[in-house]
Amino acid sequence: MVIPSGTDTYAPTTTDPTTSPTERTPTMGTVALVTDAASLPIDHDMPLLLEAFAEVGLAVEVCDWQDPAVDWPRFGAVLLRSPWTYVERLPDFVAWCEQVAATTDLFNPLSAVCWSLDKYYLADLAAHGVPVVPSRFVEPGEDPLSVVREFLAAHPQVDEIVVKPTVGAYSKGVQRYARSMTEAAARYVADRLGEGCHLILQPYLEAVDREGETDLIYFDGVYSHAIRKSALLMADGTVNVPTLESRTARCADADERAVASAVLEAAAARLGLDRPLLYGRVDLIRGSDGRPVVLEMELCEPSLSLPFSEDGALRLARAVAERLR
Repeated sequence: MVIPSGTDTYAPTTTDPTTSPTERTPTMGTVALVTDAASLPIDHDMPLLLEAFAEVGLAVEVCDWQDPAVDWPRFGAVLLRSPWTYVERLPDFVAWCEQVAATTDLFNPLSAVCWSLDKYYLADLAAHGVPVVPSRFVEPGEDPLSVVREFLAAHPQVDEIVVKPTVGAYSKGVQRYARSMTEAAARYVADRLGEGCHLILQPYLEAVDREGETDLIYFDGVYSHAIRKSALLMADGTVNVPTLESRTARCADADERAVASAVLEAAAARLGLDRPLLYGRVDLIRGSDGRPVVLEMELCEPSLSLPFSEDGALRLARAVAERLR
């Protein structure tokens, strides 16, 4: 799927597979905005990005990462935006990223993509002194009931826990359990481990019900904007999808910005980067002591909540233009 810049519709058009790469018009200054057919309709950032790239004078094409007809080396840069079906095809997605990174500039870079796809990165952030939500990683072969009981014993003040896959998007596979539901939580852990999943146990932080979570967005290491996202995990087991209606613009507090900046600095140190990441999102919740802790970090294909920022899309487009100079 390729959608030329300037189009006013999301109806996908397809490249002609009979045309060889050498016969196509060179577009080394063109940026590929990567999505997929299932995810594009819910990518609310895309219309604003198309306008912003046009304003800075950069040509863009909206491309499906699963489309074998796309000639990726012809792009000046490939920008991961909403390829959210990767969760079901993770090995294929990583292989595709490796292929693209070998022939053109992938943003964010391959090392950041691979590291941030798995929430084991929380352990790396903690090792760098970043405050993160307490996390117990669970791997196939461990006894689920023992793990859940041990986690609850280690956190006696916790009334509820969250179980989530280490690789996932849009809250898929995430469940919330009260302390009294220990055996139910263990059964769920056992089922997911049986499917080959790696999991995380975390306390459910009640501040999210009062204040929501704060998602901070950065471009080129500089704070751009933030949103408030309301709680997604309901007490009755319902898991809400993070729609636009669940978000509102928020001005991040100084302590939240300090933690988010520490996350990006730790990521750069962990990855050995010599310049800031092109984009990044850090999701924070306040802990029982009122201080912000990291819930997640998104460096691969984050929703950037651009509809809640007056110039966020333009800031990203300018950052990409600077990288291409």
